Amino acid sequence: MPHDGQTAPASPLLSGLPALTAAALPEVEALFVEAREALRTRVTQGGKISAAALEAEQYAAHTLSWLATYTEALRQLNAWAGRLADQGHLGQMESLILQIGFGEYLAQVAGGIPMSQTETARLSDLGLSWTPGAEAATLIAAGNTPGARAALVACMRDNQGRATFGATGLDEELEMIRDQFRRFAEERVIPFAHDWHLKDELIPMEIIESLAEMGVFGLTIPEEFGGFGLSKASMVVVSEELSRGYIGVGSLGTRSEIAAELILCGGTPEQKAHWLPKLASGEILPTAVFTEPNTGSDLGSLRTRAVKQGEDWEVTGNKTWITHAARTHVMTLLARTDPNTTDWRGLSMFLAEKTPGTDETPFPTPGMTGGEIEVLGYRGMKEYELGFDGFKVKGENLLGGVEGQGFKQLMQTFESARIQTGARAIGVAQSALETGMRYAEERKQFGKSLIEFPRIASKLALMAVEIMIARQLTYFSAWQKDHDKRCDLEAGMAKLLGARVAWASADNALQIHGGNGFALEYQISRILCDARILNIFEGAAEIQAQVIARRLLD
Repeated sequence: MPHDGQTAPASPLLSGLPALTAAALPEVEALFVEAREALRTRVTQGGKISAAALEAEQYAAHTLSWLATYTEALRQLNAWAGRLADQGHLGQMESLILQIGFGEYLAQVAGGIPMSQTETARLSDLGLSWTPGAEAATLIAAGNTPGARAALVACMRDNQGRATFGATGLDEELEMIRDQFRRFAEERVIPFAHDWHLKDELIPMEIIESLAEMGVFGLTIPEEFGGFGLSKASMVVVSEELSRGYIGVGSLGTRSEIAAELILCGGTPEQKAHWLPKLASGEILPTAVFTEPNTGSDLGSLRTRAVKQGEDWEVTGNKTWITHAARTHVMTLLARTDPNTTDWRGLSMFLAEKTPGTDETPFPTPGMTGGEIEVLGYRGMKEYELGFDGFKVKGENLLGGVEGQGFKQLMQTFESARIQTGARAIGVAQSALETGMRYAEERKQFGKSLIEFPRIASKLALMAVEIMIARQLTYFSAWQKDHDKRCDLEAGMAKLLGARVAWASADNALQIHGGNGFALEYQISRILCDARILNIFEGAAEIQAQVIARRLLD
């Protein structure tokens, strides 16, 4: 963005930067290994990891999770810079992002990683300390300086209308996809999203129909089932750009993505042939019906039951926090089919058909009732409580045709779901950054734009840096998925970091707005509310950190 005819100041880049960051990485990696073994010693009983001991050592466990996340994040940031250097695309902006990112994250590893506003993960929680070596010490001392941040913001202001701040490192096809959906968000979503939010309206069907025509709902479904057969990375880019417009629009594709993955992984050939083409075309819209009152993240303890009635099933129970429940056609419904169980082993997954509702009659299907949950943000699809009393499901709609597989089937989708949430978080964070930067350019105080003040500029610089770090971690997890590699760890890390980055970006962008940010008429108030959910759904941050820790000790 031009600014009074100025050009970016000479960059205070550290000399030999890519080599310097590459040399600092082994230190962090070795520190992580030491931390992991320290925790393992604490929680091992009788030669096995004790779940009770791991819970008792929760602070140490979550410190390990955040240290592992930072280690992988720095590894991916360095790999990103290396790819750009090989392509001749490591410019001033990208170099500053690399320098500031390493300087800040290494400093946090040494001094404490923020898990939330009041909780800090410190090496001392694991009984460790770290004296940075020469390369890491140089980056900590001179990487994230006021001069570097000022230079980065100058580059950002001269960004020439590019979609992101800094080259993403994606191939040409993915960048073309990004441009297509960025234009859609700019033209069809951003001008209207705030009004939808303020009026608490469902996203208009015209938007959903347009997304269907663009292939969003069948993006990763194989071509043999009517989809495009594209990569998870393509879905990440699409989710990122649509969520930058409005998180609800970005989440529409996630519904079909997860439903399709459930069917692809666990469905019978007949179920795949019947359901996948309809999901891919947008002919039917799905919703996930898992969570129950008083269970939260403990899905294994679900009480909603399904009882066999002849060849079919009848479902009775209650569900809550069901997104987009009213106007969808099919529910991926998790229920207990074995009444003699109380854990995950008695759960089955159903493709439960329902009639889409209207504003006047949201739940017309017999045996099913529902009521809206009013929420702060993430409003475009609405949240509902549902009640089932003798709700009928066809016998042929038991996923996979075998009872007791529901929890395992659901677990197979967690990688994709968390990668998606990382992508949505990046989009929300990007929206916050662009909104905050635009306001900082336009708002004048004491005779100059807010962006001319160092602390305002620093907020924007660090938003850009952290967004790129979270972006590269999310892209890596998608790459792992696309190459048939286990990526539950990387996906969990992408979700954990991305959610924190989205909230921090929205909070800082609102701070830049000052009192106006607290006014409902300003878009940043919506972005803040939307960002808050990311640390909760698809695994609350605390649960996510615990899962990561347990996986690290496997």
